[in-house]
Amino acid sequence: MSSPSRSGAFEEAADHRVELFTESVSFDRRLYRQDIAGSVAHAHMLADQNILTAEEASQIQSALEEIQLKIESGEFEYRTELEDIHMHIEHALIEQLGDVGRKLHTGRSRNDQVSTDFRLWVRDALDKIDHLLVELQRSFLSRTDLDEGTILPAYTHLQRAQPVLANHYWLAYCEKLQRDRERVADCRHRVNRLSLGAAALAGTTIDIDRENVARRLGFESVAANSLDISSDRDFAAESVFVLSMIAQHLATWADEWILWSTVEFDFIKLPDRFCTGSSIMPQKINPDVLELTRGKTSRVIGSLQTLMVLLKGLPLAYNRDLQEDKPAVFDAFDTVQSCLELAIPIVRDSQLKRESIESRLDRGYLDATTLMEYLIKTGMPQRRAHHAVGALVRRAMGEGKRLADLPLEAFQEMDSRLDESIYEVLGVEKAVQSFVSYGSTAPQRVVEQVRVWKERLEREPEYDMSCTTGV
Repeated sequence: MSSPSRSGAFEEAADHRVELFTESVSFDRRLYRQDIAGSVAHAHMLADQNILTAEEASQIQSALEEIQLKIESGEFEYRTELEDIHMHIEHALIEQLGDVGRKLHTGRSRNDQVSTDFRLWVRDALDKIDHLLVELQRSFLSRTDLDEGTILPAYTHLQRAQPVLANHYWLAYCEKLQRDRERVADCRHRVNRLSLGAAALAGTTIDIDRENVARRLGFESVAANSLDISSDRDFAAESVFVLSMIAQHLATWADEWILWSTVEFDFIKLPDRFCTGSSIMPQKINPDVLELTRGKTSRVIGSLQTLMVLLKGLPLAYNRDLQEDKPAVFDAFDTVQSCLELAIPIVRDSQLKRESIESRLDRGYLDATTLMEYLIKTGMPQRRAHHAVGALVRRAMGEGKRLADLPLEAFQEMDSRLDESIYEVLGVEKAVQSFVSYGSTAPQRVVEQVRVWKERLEREPEYDMSCTTGV
């Protein structure tokens, strides 16, 4: 059987190798729900326009719903000569309804049909990613009750820098994930434009109503230029860029916690159920899930690269190259979804090793910057204060002491006006208490931000995590 997309203009059937080379049903079959939803909306619009009868539209809807049940029950047969999921469903419809089924494709092309289905799929997938981002924010926020008052060393260049509250650290990831959510929402607006009605590239002479279809399918607007519609995959590339940023944030988190879980850091205990063992070393408890989260980021970025190269230099309007967009998009969404689904319980159920953290907090002179700013507030120029504190750190290191252990005379050598009040900013706990600026790790500021985040996330609907497997 030759492909139903080959018209009477062909003198010979397609080579079987061409059918194998050009088929896409092996991966685009996951668009079946969207294809059926789009076809039902299209059929009822045709009926509203008196192009089909209401009875014909009803017959088409019923038949499509039966086809969907067959697909979901595993009874549906796939054949390479039918190329893609769209032709499979249309062929099954025609087998069931005959000429009534043949009428469905009136006023549309596979070009705008595929684009519409793909947009519907990406829209649904973005919504699921957004739900998972909220749940990961909730996991980070849930730690603020567990770890209130705990102080962590924060790092620059992977060297100890300044002390921060653990809750300040948790909220840093809430902020990153919120930017991810904003990108998801912004991208969704551009995804949510109806392609159907552009037909092949120039529109159609059939009196269709595109606004009707947009309303039925929940699109915010109707894409305005048929030439642009046929070639547009900006929405696909943009969605994978958004996923790449999410993956980057997850990779940062995973990399930190891989370090934190080492004997050298000894900051955190990961749940055993999210770790693996060694085939030869019986003592090993490896953070493989975190390592794979970090590693899978390369796949998502690779998908973005694939799409950008795929789209580079394509002429208007449709080109078959665009068939290759879906594997990259599907893989990127699948990868980020699986990473988020595992990150949520890992963040929620890991335990900070407070005693280990506290036992080494005084290492690294985390209060040096606070001391410098104390000197600035006494009137010392910043650069002079920076140099003076550096000299004090060098002295303390040589004597094996903390800054807080140095005698008052050591500070008065810098400025004879200094008195005992200088010790009020020395030591990790006092250094944290000294912060005041908005957005800082100042305890009161952090308490305020925890409250803001709790109020914000309380407004978000709860999401059933059991519904997330598979986009």
